[in-house]
Amino acid sequence: MSEPTPRSRVLRVPALTRVEGETALHLRIHDGTVTEARLAIYEPPRFFEAFLRGRAHTEPPDLTSRICGICPVAYQMSACRAIEDACGVTVDGQLAALRRLLYCGEWIESQTLHIHLLHAPDFLGHDDVIGLSRTHREHVERGLRLKQTGNAVVELLGGRAIHPVNVRLGGFHRTPTRAELRPLAERLRTALDDAWDTVRWVAGFDFPEAECDADFFALAEAGTYAIESGIPTVLRHDEPLAPRGFPLRDFCGHVTEAQVPYSTALHSRLDGRRHLTGSLARWAISGHLLSPTALEAAREAGLGEPPPAGGAAGTGHGAVCRNPYRSILVRAVEVLYAVEEALRIIGAYERPGRPYVEVPARAGTGHGATEAPRGLLYHRYALDDAGRVTDAVLVPPTAQNQGAIEEDLRRAVQAGLDRGVESEAELTRLCERSVRNHDPCISCSAHFLELDIERTPGGPPRLRRAGARTHPDTGKQNAVVPGR
Repeated sequence: MSEPTPRSRVLRVPALTRVEGETALHLRIHDGTVTEARLAIYEPPRFFEAFLRGRAHTEPPDLTSRICGICPVAYQMSACRAIEDACGVTVDGQLAALRRLLYCGEWIESQTLHIHLLHAPDFLGHDDVIGLSRTHREHVERGLRLKQTGNAVVELLGGRAIHPVNVRLGGFHRTPTRAELRPLAERLRTALDDAWDTVRWVAGFDFPEAECDADFFALAEAGTYAIESGIPTVLRHDEPLAPRGFPLRDFCGHVTEAQVPYSTALHSRLDGRRHLTGSLARWAISGHLLSPTALEAAREAGLGEPPPAGGAAGTGHGAVCRNPYRSILVRAVEVLYAVEEALRIIGAYERPGRPYVEVPARAGTGHGATEAPRGLLYHRYALDDAGRVTDAVLVPPTAQNQGAIEEDLRRAVQAGLDRGVESEAELTRLCERSVRNHDPCISCSAHFLELDIERTPGGPPRLRRAGARTHPDTGKQNAVVPGR
């Protein structure tokens, strides 16, 4: 008897505009089992680490902010912390508070964008926010108000809402007066009500059952919910022990990056294991340090109590949330916290005597990490005696999350197949939802995802590599290029 003829099915999603960047997904299904899931990022590498070499030590904050138009503050703050670390300078007091306020603005605008415009349509049966606005107009309008408030915070402190220009090493080119912050406080008080309404809204969504078995990885800082600083901390999924931190200077000894043949982005491993950064990780590691108001919102949203300070990995009181679909709940709570934290900082603000502290150039290596909305963002710079950058390493959260995203994709499609889902359209929707749970920032833009599924009922499985892709609207191609 001859072997069954292998057959291939290709699913194409020509315009997935609710993730940021261009990527292809390849699934291999053999006899009804998903044996492989690949998130193949194929847009051209951007070489930021290479062209930072030879630049003055004052330049990385401005240059790296161009990596992302949604979270430029994260890149600026990580770069500032790393360069200041190399130069032996500490920024504290009101200047440090203003940095946290600026970061709160980015958290508000970025998390709100994801919740209302990118993620909510998945839960409410719409293909996009335009469809959502027809049935849930008031919620979309609330999301836009919240985002505009976050933008206003970034614009006031950063000089403009996108790619801020007022940030510099040691602080700011100019600091605001108390009078300038007063109208912002009024907007934030209104935003606090909107943030509460957002938590209650997303709490009513229907969340599919799922579990992520990756290790959680986030910054932790004594006495406060880590945003703009902290110690890298790991909570392993298979060990119900206290989270374990390590010095930031040891980051590259724990997080290793490797090139994979099917993607222009590097894949990261934490101590050789798959890991996940972002809202779920922050909640698991530092949720107990949220404000009383934010913790009340978390309870009302159904998240319950966060794990206690010692860490917990079981179920029930103080349990870790490992359902990636429920990440939208944590994001909503974090928006409320960021609004409340911004109001607290403004209320205690006294304009500093100088807008910045001097950061004189010197030879050395510095490390900086902050919590971008999508997760832990690490920078390392080596400087020579003249303060020129001789080496740069940037590890964004999405690069770290790719392994966990691929595993979530595999599980989601397998669960669909086990339920008898065969429709290409429905399998594609499962994949899209799994990706959007993690709000990946593949680049600074949103274009499209192509999904290839090969089914091999018999015979050796065949693998199709993601190659050049043609955008259905522009006709432009992006080819796989080795490197970053």
